[in-house]
Formats: sequence, C-alpha cells, structure tokens
Amino acid sequence: MVVRLRLSRFGCKNKPFYRVMAANSRSPRDGKHLEVLGYYNPLPGQDGGKRMGLNFDRVKYWLSVGVQPSEPVQRILFRAGLLPPPPMLAMGHKGGPRDTRQVDPLSGRFVNPAKSDVADQAGEEINAEDDRYDS
Repeated sequence: MVVRLRLSRFGCKNKPFYRVMAANSRSPRDGKHLEVLGYYNPLPGQDGGKRMGLNFDRVKYWLSVGVQPSEPVQRILFRAGLLPPPPMLAMGHKGGPRDTRQVDPLSGRFVNPAKSDVADQAGEEINAEDDRYDS
C-alpha cells in the first residue's frame, strides 16, 4: 500500500477548505483516509483567521516513514518550515524550452551562481592592465 500526504477538499462551492491527510494513493480524493494531519484555508475570513494548522509531530512521523507529499502539500510544508524548498525553474517563452537557472522560491528571483575562478582570473588580468597605464 502506497501512502501519500495530500489534500482533501471540504467547504462549499467557491469557498474551498482543505484537510491535509495521510491516505492510500489509490483511494479517491475525498474518500477513505488513514489520518487527518491538519487543515489549509486558501480564503481566510474577514478577521484574517488562520490559513493553516498542522500537527507537526504526526507530519514528521509520516515523512520519516517514507510517505511522499503531493505537490500542494509539499508547498504547504515548505511554508511551515518542515521541508526544504521545492526545485523551481523559470519558464521561458510559452511553449518554449525551460530556463535551467534556479529560482528563489521566496523572492521569485534567479539565484546567481558564485563567480567562477576563471572570471576572477580574468578580472585580475584587467586590473593588472589598468595599473600599467597609471604608471
């Protein structure tokens, strides 16, 4: 039996409310589950109520056993600080090839790789040439 952490939808039409559940991957979305681990509310009320609540001990247990979270649950667990950020790639043109540069999930900007030794050496050579002209 393959177990996954996934969302189960509750609430009314146009007002979704989700529960984070550990369930068999073959069972339906709102069907039989093993354990309820928390909730996620994408539309908080006027008072700015809680958007999500998780039972951290049980989530850590299920992750330690080897359960795979679905993509939405993976993003929720990242926001809660339980998982590292999921790999994100920037999209090129619509239908075009993907950009292979990494994107920071919090800011949405490209992660700049550290300068290579080759670029540092080239910079030192340029600085050496500038010193010759100063003399």
